[in-house]
Formats: sequence, structure tokens, C-alpha cells
Amino acid sequence: MAWRGQLSKNLRELRFLFCQSSPASSSARSFVEKNYKELKTLNPKLPILIRECRGTEPQLWVRYAVGAQVLSKGNFGVEKGIRLDGLSEEQIFKALKEFSKL
Repeated sequence: MAWRGQLSKNLRELRFLFCQSSPASSSARSFVEKNYKELKTLNPKLPILIRECRGTEPQLWVRYAVGAQVLSKGNFGVEKGIRLDGLSEEQIFKALKEFSKL
């Protein structure tokens, strides 16, 4: 899974949103608990944001840079997201891998 160390090549931000207690968010919570440290160690300059809020549907959002010039002008790039409802940890990994290829 060498791609995990290359996330910061294509992504400018990785954001997880989920509820602290709902069963629908359990896979997302578990994924973050088990993988945050490794992802951050492999991508130290990549912001990995964790947003917990009661009642929030589990989601994964990534932000891509459109180019250094665009970012410097205040445009923060393109965002894409996916709902994580009902996905297993393995499926969340697969979604993250697909996002990292774009």
C-alpha cells in the first residue's frame, strides 16, 4: 500500500466528518482511530482534519490543488466527497485510494 505515502502529491487536504456516537459512523471512527497516525506519519505536511459533530453523516472529503498560481490567488482548489454510510473500513480505504489517483 505504497500509495498511502503519496497522498500529499495529489491532495491538499483530507477531511473526515462523522458523529461521535451513531452506529452509522462506527466504521469511519474506527478507520480514523486505526489509520490516522500512519497516514499522518507518511504525509506530514498534508492537513488531515477530523470533524466530529452529533448527528453528522459520515463523510470523506478531499481537496485537490488546481495549481500553485490558483492557490496563491485565494482559490482553494477542487473538493470531492463521498458518504461513508454503510461502508466498511476496507471500502473506506478503497475510496481514499481512488481519490488519491485523481
